[in-house]
Amino acid sequence: MAVNLSTPNPADLRPVTGVRLGVAEAGIRKANRRDLTLIELAPGSRVAGVFTRNRFCAAPVQVCREHLAEGDIRALVINTGVANAGTGEQGVVDALQTCAAVGRLLGVGAQQVLPFSTGVILEPLPVERLIAALPAAQANLRGDGWFDAAHAIMTTDTVAKAVSRTVEVGGKTVTITGIGKGAGMIKPNMATMLGFVACDAALSQDLLNALVREAADLSFNSITVDGDTSTNDSFILIATGKAGHAEIAEPVGADWAALREAVIDVAVRLAQAIVRDGEGATKFMSIVVQGGTDREECRKVAYAVAHSPLVKTAFFASDPNLGRILAAIGYAGIDDLDVSRLKVWLGNPDESVLVAEHGGRAASYREEAGARIMAQSELTVRIDLARGQAAATVWTCDFSYDYVKINADYRS
Repeated sequence: MAVNLSTPNPADLRPVTGVRLGVAEAGIRKANRRDLTLIELAPGSRVAGVFTRNRFCAAPVQVCREHLAEGDIRALVINTGVANAGTGEQGVVDALQTCAAVGRLLGVGAQQVLPFSTGVILEPLPVERLIAALPAAQANLRGDGWFDAAHAIMTTDTVAKAVSRTVEVGGKTVTITGIGKGAGMIKPNMATMLGFVACDAALSQDLLNALVREAADLSFNSITVDGDTSTNDSFILIATGKAGHAEIAEPVGADWAALREAVIDVAVRLAQAIVRDGEGATKFMSIVVQGGTDREECRKVAYAVAHSPLVKTAFFASDPNLGRILAAIGYAGIDDLDVSRLKVWLGNPDESVLVAEHGGRAASYREEAGARIMAQSELTVRIDLARGQAAATVWTCDFSYDYVKINADYRS
């Protein structure tokens, strides 16, 4: 059961001018389920992306990088069920064949298509079944296809993930809509997640490239479920330029600030939805680290806490065994950390308990107060390093019995 996350209302998902989406049943891994998504982009759309840093990156990731470098992307094709990773040269051939088939169908070049896959690693992509289902996906193309697409890219997700926002830019209404998938094998440097966010704003390619990196850093690269970095992670940002305002080419002014904030907000909400839907999750946790010398130092500490299986299992059990948090901070890799100055609080901003200070347990701390807060479904761990002004936040979830069950039975 996802933590305070429900299926999005289709009426809340706004079409983005210049984007059409269609889904189909291709039988990639299981019969009678939507597992193929086709996204068509209007001419003149600009696309940017960031991808996994896993050296064993999947064939579609390799092809996406090459095609993005050439520019002028007109379509995306996404399959679930099989990741097309660990598939060698044949995997690249299959990804390229998929792009060629989409190109023929839509009347664009194969290099103008970006392929994406998610699912089981080390299994060949059934490319014939995928290609055979493309005409059905094309027939379903429509501007309001976001809800169906959010479902068609799911694997172990229990809830579809989709978000829309609107913002005024240059006197015009700009729509931003995004979908994402992911529930396990989630760690920064992308996770086993796919994220697709489109807007009808007009942005220069350089600005779009910068925005996708910043949005990823503040969202998908600030989450973890289990510390595993996937082979297929991809986050794509699309700007169709169809809203009707003048192109924004520089990161200055109120219009840019409003658009930037809205795009990042959509990415953050999708990223948090992935954590809320973490495999077997019962708790949503924000690890807030402040007082660092720089942001990277704060992230290092936050991830040490967020990745710790001992911390995550304690939160699942609502067991205030909070020395585990101190242990994780201690091995985060800050060699000159003065633990006597560090403070740790447990709880949300409106109800927090000081747990540790002066190098040990806070005199005011009572275990029953910690247990009461840990029983909540959403909570915050706040850590002050007392070393500087930098801060960072990482979102994570607990480890439950179901996490093991889900991953033990993943291929069945």
